[in-house]
Amino acid sequence: MIELEDIGELRDPVMIAAFEGWNDAGEAASAVIEHLAEVWDAEVVAALDPEDYYDFQVNRPRVVSEGGKRRISWRTTRVLVARDTSLGRDVVLVQGVEPSFRWRAFAVELMELAEATDVSMVVTLGALMADVAHSRPIPVTATSDSEDTRHRHDLEPSGYEGPTGIVGVLADAASQVGIPSVSCWAAVPHYAGHSPSPKATAALVGRLEELFDAPVEHGELDEDARAWERGINELAESDTEVAEYVESLEEAQDTAELPEASGDAIAKEFERYLRRRGTDEPGAP
Repeated sequence: MIELEDIGELRDPVMIAAFEGWNDAGEAASAVIEHLAEVWDAEVVAALDPEDYYDFQVNRPRVVSEGGKRRISWRTTRVLVARDTSLGRDVVLVQGVEPSFRWRAFAVELMELAEATDVSMVVTLGALMADVAHSRPIPVTATSDSEDTRHRHDLEPSGYEGPTGIVGVLADAASQVGIPSVSCWAAVPHYAGHSPSPKATAALVGRLEELFDAPVEHGELDEDARAWERGINELAESDTEVAEYVESLEEAQDTAELPEASGDAIAKEFERYLRRRGTDEPGAP
């Protein structure tokens, strides 16, 4: 870990991490970190030495020009700190590229930083291609291996078994050192998985709002998501096969969601909305 700035003492911090690569369909997850860094004015405080974790033939360095001078920019994983966020706590943001090798050492370095800064929770973000309709809300699955965390945030345990990416390794590393972790995954329509996917990014930001019961500024995300959806609509209108396929996905998704439209589910969702918007007061509608 290369320290660039003194981190100092943080206020009840949480860590939110996402990585470009296998875990990042449509660049939806990594875009969340970029968005949060921008709206919270986060500053870079550290970076992992790229020599230790990256194959430069896969993640090639770039030549950049700054102030009339050319230099080499090495792609790596950076750590940013956002203070005075809308969550009412400080946030450690991990933004980078899935490493090429030494994943365990990579995860250990990040967890040592989490422990040193007293991080109370690690949230990993991912996105995957799935059979979902672009015209419906993007599904976001939030899970945790911690029973207390599941109970506190109304989450589900993960039943997934199979290959994993660096976010899965990082979540396991957090559990090994006793830091609760939450994993949030957005489902990106596979027929519209080209980058970027702002609707999936907005869905992940919305899930973070629910998780922390606090609003996050969306900026242009919602408008970008609507423009993205309009673009896919135009594609579907010009191709009968695509239109029929999208319609079948819409019907399947609507049918699958019907059991969730119970009175209890609707009431719970409305309570979450009120808490996020700060209107859960006596007499509030």
